Amino acid sequence: MDGIAVLADSQGGNTKKIARAIAEELGVVLGDINAPVPDDAKILFLGSGTYSGHTPGDAIMRFIRNGSFAGRRVALFGTAGYENDGQRMIGIMADALEKKGATVIGVNGGRGRLFIIKLGRPHQEDFDGAKAFAREVVGSG
Repeated sequence: MDGIAVLADSQGGNTKKIARAIAEELGVVLGDINAPVPDDAKILFLGSGTYSGHTPGDAIMRFIRNGSFAGRRVALFGTAGYENDGQRMIGIMADALEKKGATVIGVNGGRGRLFIIKLGRPHQEDFDGAKAFAREVVGSG
């Protein structure tokens, strides 16, 4: 799909697996979190794992800090072992993006979608949930 980019900060690989499922559902290639914000992206899917201090990864925060987001719609997703930690992490990303002029679009009652990753996951239901999230976001606008 034109105008859509999917990027993720993933240290252990679980968030990248979820990001690939989203990208696959939307027919786009998973982008590089170390590259600049794609100029043509009107909707960005940005994801991160939850790391020390219940925070997003350093690469995603650097991407947000250095990027231009005014007028862009951003759908956030993340992975975490515990829901509260993950919601805090997504909140940190959302606050930083909103300060830069982005409209953070949330699905499922929050500012983003969180995938709780336990030992042996992600499972097929996590991938199915990621694909449903992508369809919901794109269908909303």
